[in-house]
Amino acid sequence: MRGNRTRLVLWALCASLAAACGGGGTGARDRDARAAGGDTGTDAGGTIADGGRETAGGHDGGSGDDGAGADLRDVGVDDSARDESDTEDTAAPLPDALGADTPVMPAPKPNVVVILADDLGFADLGVQGSPDIPTPHIDSIAAAGVRFTRGYVSGPYCSPTRAALLTGRYQTRFGHEFNEGRMSNRPIFGLPVGEITFAHRMKALGYATAVVGKWHLGYEDKFRPTRRGFDEFYGTLGNTPFFNPEIVDSRVGQQPRKIDDPKFYTTFAFADRAIDIIEQRKAQPFFLYLAFNAVHAPNQAPAEYLNRFNNITNDRRRSYAAMTAALDDAVGRVLAKLRAEGLEERTLIFFLSDNGGPMTRWSPNGSSNRPLRGQKGDVWEGGIHVPFFVQWKGRLPAGMIFDRPVSQIDILPTAIAAAGGQPAPDWKLDGVNLLPFIGGQETGEPHDMLFWRFGTQRAVIDSPWKLVRGFDDSGSQGDVQPPLAQTTPWQLYNLTDDPSEKRDVAATQSARARALETAWTAWDKDNVPPAWIP
Repeated sequence: MRGNRTRLVLWALCASLAAACGGGGTGARDRDARAAGGDTGTDAGGTIADGGRETAGGHDGGSGDDGAGADLRDVGVDDSARDESDTEDTAAPLPDALGADTPVMPAPKPNVVVILADDLGFADLGVQGSPDIPTPHIDSIAAAGVRFTRGYVSGPYCSPTRAALLTGRYQTRFGHEFNEGRMSNRPIFGLPVGEITFAHRMKALGYATAVVGKWHLGYEDKFRPTRRGFDEFYGTLGNTPFFNPEIVDSRVGQQPRKIDDPKFYTTFAFADRAIDIIEQRKAQPFFLYLAFNAVHAPNQAPAEYLNRFNNITNDRRRSYAAMTAALDDAVGRVLAKLRAEGLEERTLIFFLSDNGGPMTRWSPNGSSNRPLRGQKGDVWEGGIHVPFFVQWKGRLPAGMIFDRPVSQIDILPTAIAAAGGQPAPDWKLDGVNLLPFIGGQETGEPHDMLFWRFGTQRAVIDSPWKLVRGFDDSGSQGDVQPPLAQTTPWQLYNLTDDPSEKRDVAATQSARARALETAWTAWDKDNVPPAWIP
């Protein structure tokens, strides 16, 4: 009897994973379908790849039929309206293959945790090659899961990246191209209320939703997290000091309150609340968006962390190292809570930074993006190419290197698929479900191309080629606002041969450069003007 029960559990697991690989994904060369608002699904017909250290490559893509999953076409922004079917704690339905009289328990829906660092340098984690800042806990996510060595964000600074992450769409589709900039923009600055968020999508699948940390998607009441699909919010509305911040705790109210406790440190407080949410929500699937303000300026760290790095003589680098170590310990505590509750194999975890590190502009913090060119605020690699990992123990291969370009806009459709959902065409997602690409059911590129528009800067990647009109770093422009930044002419780089963008080959590859410029122009036709100018 025990053997039969084991086989039933294995069948449920395999069927659930097959649905995840099929839901919400797009094969290579489906750009036209995505531009029309649809995502082409893939019938995976199997489980996600087994563990072991692998490198995923390949260039021949394909698309298939939509996989099984919940139809979310009617999801709306009314958080109070929930159908009874939305609360079922199961993944996609299983096929009736064991007979009508055979009881089969569907595999539970995974929890989803998205951990976002702020202004983290590309080279500033142990797994990324940092020689002076050990980060064993963050590194463990890559070791136990998948490391995206071509992981990108669609915006080179704070708010636009968050807007795209929480919608699965390029932020330029709805005018969220910039931070707020001037104070006079605050009344209009925010993720447009017509955009349905990650939290709304997950609530429609029966998830509890919470955001902890830095919001930076609007200050007015209509833009705040509990109006945007999140059940609760603990954090700051924008950038903040680490000590004595103004915190919103939706459990007690919606207004920020000053924290006078001298021992309060945002990085640790955010981890504390995340752990408490896991404790309270562990009996049902939950979506936790944990957006640390670390390691954004101001450079502030507890004395015991500063003392760890007395060997670093540069004061800014030393305080940055201390903030990064505190961030790593905070992430480690959240991971330990999931482990202690037996939730590791039921939790899909993403870790990434919102943009590259600011080394000389945009509030420099002592970060390093080596060997990449550029920094925060640039569409050079140093501004948009970030540390990016995903872990789902027992479901995704451990220690895998995935070397094809992916973006933070892929997180939403990947999570929806893992939860048994299926995006509808009218969602108009730009992101894709990464599960079939990680698992090998899809062997092509997840994206035909990736695109950027940031004020006067532009870029398009058609791997391995990148056409870019980037920030002119030959002079000393300083923190010029994006609409006024002086840029280089269009330049072309082969990122496989030249990841540091040092050898422009546009002159010898002129036809390719023109074709990519044409592709960028066609993509930009579906964008809208910025909703505010910083």
